Parts: sequence; C-alpha cells; structure tokens
Amino acid sequence: MAHHSPLIGTVVAGLVLAFVFGTLANRLKISPLVGYLLAGVVVGPYTPGYVADQGLAGELAELGVILLMFGVGLHFSLKDLLSVKGIALPGALAQTTIATLLGMLLAKLFGWNWSTGFVFGLALSVASTVVLTRSLQERRIMETERGRIAIGWLVVQDMVMVLALVFIPAMASVVNNGTAFDVSDLAQTLAITIAKVAAFVALMFVVGRRVIPEILHYVVHMGSRELFRLAVLAIALGVAYGAAELFGISFALGAFFAGMMLSESTLSQRAAEESLPLRDAFAVLFFVSVGMLFNPKIIIEHPGPLFATLAIILIFNPIAAYLIVRLFGHPISTALTIGASLAQIGEFSFILGGLGLALKILPQEGEDLILAGAIITILVNPFYFVAVTYLKKRLQIIDRTVLTKAPPPPEEPEEIPETSLTNHAVIVGYGRVGTILGARLKAENQPYLVIEDRKQAAETIRQSGIEVVQGNAADPRIIKAANLPGARWLFIAIPDGFEAGQVAEQARKLNPKLDIIARAHSDAEVEHLEKHKANFVIMGEREIAYGMLEHAFGAFPAEPQPDNSEAQPS
Repeated sequence: MAHHSPLIGTVVAGLVLAFVFGTLANRLKISPLVGYLLAGVVVGPYTPGYVADQGLAGELAELGVILLMFGVGLHFSLKDLLSVKGIALPGALAQTTIATLLGMLLAKLFGWNWSTGFVFGLALSVASTVVLTRSLQERRIMETERGRIAIGWLVVQDMVMVLALVFIPAMASVVNNGTAFDVSDLAQTLAITIAKVAAFVALMFVVGRRVIPEILHYVVHMGSRELFRLAVLAIALGVAYGAAELFGISFALGAFFAGMMLSESTLSQRAAEESLPLRDAFAVLFFVSVGMLFNPKIIIEHPGPLFATLAIILIFNPIAAYLIVRLFGHPISTALTIGASLAQIGEFSFILGGLGLALKILPQEGEDLILAGAIITILVNPFYFVAVTYLKKRLQIIDRTVLTKAPPPPEEPEEIPETSLTNHAVIVGYGRVGTILGARLKAENQPYLVIEDRKQAAETIRQSGIEVVQGNAADPRIIKAANLPGARWLFIAIPDGFEAGQVAEQARKLNPKLDIIARAHSDAEVEHLEKHKANFVIMGEREIAYGMLEHAFGAFPAEPQPDNSEAQPS
C-alpha cells in the first residue's frame, strides 16, 4: 500500500511548516499567527513547490473552528451572553450595516451592480471567529467585559450571516433570470430559517443544558480519562454537525452553544483542558488553509481596489465599532478592544465570496479581493491590539470633547462621591476570585468595597448590599472614590496581570503603606506586578502545587530549589 496520501501530506506539511514559520515569527516578537499564514502561502497553489490539498485543508480547518468555539463556550455562560445583549445586538447590526453599505458604494465605483456590492460589502463586515478568539485568549481578556462584548458581537454577526445565506440565492435568481422578486417566498424561507435557529437555541437551553452535563458526569464516574476525552470531542463535534445539518446553523455557532451549555457544570474546566491539544492543532490548520487561498498577483494586478477593500476592513470597521461602543457609554478600553477585534475578516467572508461566485453575482476579482483582504488583515490584526494601550491615552481628550458632545472640561472631570470607609479593603474585580475574597472579608467583619468596571455587574453587586464603585481601577477618580489612601488592603482580582500592574502602580503612588495583593497566570505577569510594587503576587498554578506538597510533607520554609547535587564535584 502507498505510504502517503493527500490527507497525511496536507496535515504533515501544514503542521511542520506552521511550526517553522511560527517559531520564526515568535523570535521576531510578532504573533505566531503570521507564521501560520505564511506556511499556508508556501504550500498553496500560487507558489512553487509542494502544493497541499486545499479542499482537505479547509475541512480540517472546520474542525479547528468547532473545537475553538466549543472552548469559548465553556468559558461563556448564558448569563454572560445576556449581560451584553444591550450593546452586542444593536452594535453588531449597526456595524454590519455600515460596512455593507460602504462595500456597496465601493462596488459601484468598480462598475459592479447593487447585488454584487451587497455580497461584497457583507463579506467585508463580518469578523473571523478564530482570529478574534485567539487574540482574546492570548491577551487573557476573554472573561473580561470587553471579551464578553466581543464574543456576543460575534454571535450576532454569525446569526446575521445565517440569514444572509438564505437571502442571497433568492436575490441571485432575480438578478440572473430577470424574474420578479417573490417577496412571499423569500419571507417564508426567512421565517423558516429564523424558526430553525430559535428551535435550536430553545433545544439547547431546555434539553442541552441538562443532558450535556449529565453525559459528562456519567462518563467521569466511569473512571476512564480516555472515554471522558472522547465524550468531550463527541459532544463538541456532534452538536456542531447536528446544528448544521438539522437546523442550518453554522458549525461555529453550534459548537459555541454546546460549550456554553456545559459551562455551568463543575466539569467545564476539565473539558476545556482535554480538548485543548486538538483544538490548538486544528486551529493552526485553519490559518494554514487561509494562507493557501492567497494569490499574491492580486497585489500587482489590482492595487487600487485592494487598498480600498483594506480601508473598509482596517479603518472604517474599527472606527464604526469604536464610535458605537462609546455612544453606548462604555469606556475607551472596551471600545478600542472591540474596534481592534473587528479589524479583520475570515471564514464567513470566504463562504459568502464562494457563494457569490457560484451564483454568478460576484466576479472572480471580487472573491480575490475578499481573500486577499482576509489574509492581509489577519496578518495586520495583532498590531492593532498592540496599539490599543497607546491609543487609549491619546484618545482621552477627544473622548471627552467629541464623543460626549461636550466642551473641553476646564479643570477636572466630574467627581465620583468618595466612600466613608477607612482602614478597609478594596477588591478590584468581582468575578469568581473576587466573590470568594468578599465572602471571607464579610465573615471577618472587615469593611470592604468593590471596584467593578462592568455596569450590569456593578449594579448587581450594589443590589446585594455591597458598596461598589463602577469604573476602571486605574482611573484616578475611581481610586479617590475608593479612598485608597485610607485603605488597609488592595486585592487586585482581575485576570489580566498586565492590566493589574497599572492599578498597582497608581495605588502605590497614593498609599506607600498599602498592602497590595494581586493574582497572576505566568512568571512574566508576576515579574510585571512586582515591578509595579505589589506586595504579594499569587500565581494560581504554583499555589496549587504548593498546597499539594504542603499537605503531603508539611509547609516549606522556602521555595524548593532543583537538586543539582549530581552536577557538583565530589
């Protein structure tokens, strides 16, 4: 028998070259995603040498999308989804509409008709699921309010695209055949599609919310890790495939809901860990498959149209998203994060481009521009997140004067009432860690207040009888309102250690004697927090190990050092 096949060749070439180029990208201090894309270009049909099977690569990439969105769902509860509906729903619809209209205007300048422009503009409006989630995970902001808004925004966009895939064939028949636009048939088809989506969501909330966790709990009591891992994969892939086949939902959306139904289970963290290796491997193949679509000749043959296409994705989409988020009253950091998240396009854009080409309402040049736009924007997108911190400071004056439609403040912005507490504790972030801290402080009869930047969460905390200051803890007004100069402890419980460093730095300037206690997830975050004068930094994984060793051998007088006795001369 043959010792190779297109499947094996595609997987091996994709992963090996992705590793090589990803490593080079990492050494150059840029995102490994850039390396993965370049690996795809190398094995693609438009460059000399070995050519991987493009069809197989695309199908393997779908597995990566399914597992990635399942993992996102595991960290995203129904409560989280509903908490951002007020901004995600109108925001996504408004931004998608603006981008589509800009695409139609650009198509008109190219000499294309309105139907071509509609498909083209729609393809430029929808962000990539994989790129967005990977960017949020790399920066540890998936579980923040910014991350929840971005994911909610993405869910709304996916639902819009599901309806668009129903509308476009009906539109194509009118354009190509010159038939009358049958509004009743289209309305009936759209109604059926909406009913299918609603039925799937209802089924997941009513049945899946109970059945999926029970399946995993049953398997875990069997004591087989192999079966548990298999059960996780079967649930993720099975629900995603069933959603696509039975309800017409995208694989990504189906997998996301499957993960979300499991998120409230105590086994959600273990499920995430078991699916992680395959998830990362197939996600890499997604970027390789995207790179294979890129035809470098588009840059030489159509530089003007390509530049205009990139302008919509990289300039107008982020600006529209930023303005929308700010107009809804969210802080600059949130608006910048959402804007950066939407400065790229991906998998749904490919689907729309391919469908438009197959239905003969989009020329080959249009699909080439969509593909080139996706590749280039995915390459550029990591740098947008790097620029977020820089832009945040520069936009403070513009934010106060233009977006709020108010004249520049003569002195200081509006003051927030200061707490009457003294010798108290301050908790920054009231998630899973913060609530545990609050419960212990309450048991010790220690006065405390909470700083929380999520509006709805802050209101919920306030209704429970806990004093809360809503806003960013690094804001001098928030610090003053929390009376950090008169506080005894500052517990920084937010998950982003680098963002926590800014809080610690501000707090230390105001109160040199304040006991600052923070959390971290890596040695780099520990070093960053200590550099910014935190008294005590806890890295979760390390403390778990110490707790286990303390139980087994008693408390360590100091951190255990590696045994190098064999390396020493006798």
